[in-house]
Amino acid sequence: MTTMQEIRRVAVLGAGTMGSGIAQLAARAGYETTLFDVNAASLERGLVKAAEGLEKAVARGKMDAAELAPAKARLRGFSELAAAVGDADVVIEAAPESLELKKQLFADLGRLAPAHAILGTNTSSLPVTEIAAAAVGPDRVIGLHFFNPPPVMPLLEVVAAERTRPEVVAAARQLGERMGKEVVVVRDSPGFATSRLGLVIALEAMRMVEEGVGSPAEIDRAMELGYGFPMGPLKLTDHVGLDVRLAIADHLCRELGERFRPPTLLRRMVRAGKLGRKSGEGFYKY
Repeated sequence: MTTMQEIRRVAVLGAGTMGSGIAQLAARAGYETTLFDVNAASLERGLVKAAEGLEKAVARGKMDAAELAPAKARLRGFSELAAAVGDADVVIEAAPESLELKKQLFADLGRLAPAHAILGTNTSSLPVTEIAAAAVGPDRVIGLHFFNPPPVMPLLEVVAAERTRPEVVAAARQLGERMGKEVVVVRDSPGFATSRLGLVIALEAMRMVEEGVGSPAEIDRAMELGYGFPMGPLKLTDHVGLDVRLAIADHLCRELGERFRPPTLLRRMVRAGKLGRKSGEGFYKY
């Protein structure tokens, strides 16, 4: 099993916002980093975004200019899964939030990644234990829940599945710390800690809009000023994606009960294509 001292190569699967951000963090932390996506155009965009993120880190004084070229050189892209993960010490999956997709991917990783590699999933709410069961060596699977955008948000939520080995948890904690993250470790339960608590607040804020208690801007500002939220719950929902919030709410409603039932307003907005920033309109217009 990989130890922290042996980790040299990190493979990130999925070149979207989360994957490209995680790849940026890994390359900056000194790891040889491969970014994988089946879509060549998405892969190229992800690599460009990761490189631009490193440049912004230098411009903001978060990274020494002398580190920029070596960090960029550590980033490579692959559209073949076997090539991306064949020599990886850690694999971090950042694919869409579909349980069946992730289980299939981890079944493939169990065959294609080295036997010593730690296999991490960036799921925000899906059961890590069930994902792990699809892989050869489920004791090396762990949840690595980064937050959006990964280069900016300070938290990494490490989720230990039922069979995750203690040394894998320890290595994941050290990996996150080397990437500059504050790490919390929780056990695998529906919604973990962050998604479960964050969603409760977001759903209640939506109900308040639905009931006419206040406008999205007023509700968000109240939480920002009154409770110190850096971003109000409805603004954050736009940033995450209303469709993503709805999928998580449906999952947690099945697992934990009626308190997570999505408001009618959320379903109506998703059906109308109002998904937040990515569609140009959600609780706000962009």
